[in-house]
Amino acid sequence: MPIRREHRFFYPIDWPQLSVVIRFQRAKGRCEVCARPHGQRVFHLGDGRWWDGAEGSWRDGAGRFICLAIGTDDILGRVRTTRVVLATGHRDHDTANNASKNLAAFCQRCHMNHDRPEHQRRRWRTLFRRKAGGDLFQGPYPRP
Repeated sequence: MPIRREHRFFYPIDWPQLSVVIRFQRAKGRCEVCARPHGQRVFHLGDGRWWDGAEGSWRDGAGRFICLAIGTDDILGRVRTTRVVLATGHRDHDTANNASKNLAAFCQRCHMNHDRPEHQRRRWRTLFRRKAGGDLFQGPYPRP
């Protein structure tokens, strides 16, 4: 995933090389949470379950093999495809902590799930600041 311009100085100068080592040497080109393969198109059901073509089986969102009960799920009506792209993410959201144990290879879905609490915190802060600015300067709020 691209790094925002304002956050670029938080990352080390060798970040691209470090990211490649984490994604392709340590994780062997698969997400470390769900085991989706980088660069491949996978079939998925939208709830984390996906088809692992190499193994010929369905996996859940944690990468474990599962068996789908025939007749209970309308699989063909819900199957979608997506192209998997791996990114290196910080487990503790601290971009200064680039220790190997703090970095993980995430697919898009797992990266968004991992970052969800941080995104919610930032969204709340942005909304709070916007409202505070409106209160101070009678911005987006109508005058009584």
